Amino acid sequence: MYFRRLRDMREDHDLKQSDVAKYLGIAQTVYSRYERGYQTIPVEHLLKLADFYDVTTDYLLNRTDKLK
Repeated sequence: MYFRRLRDMREDHDLKQSDVAKYLGIAQTVYSRYERGYQTIPVEHLLKLADFYDVTTDYLLNRTDKLK
């Protein structure tokens, strides 16, 4: 599944994939696969991203349009 919102949120915060990957403690290539939907995002990373961007996990997963 392609997660457009992961990319949108990253770009809205003027971050590079490598910045977010460093925050998660993973390689940039792994994070890139998350954004493109080539690799499943572990729950712990999804939760960290939701906290980082101050949004819900449902928002990141495109299950709702409500930020919080």
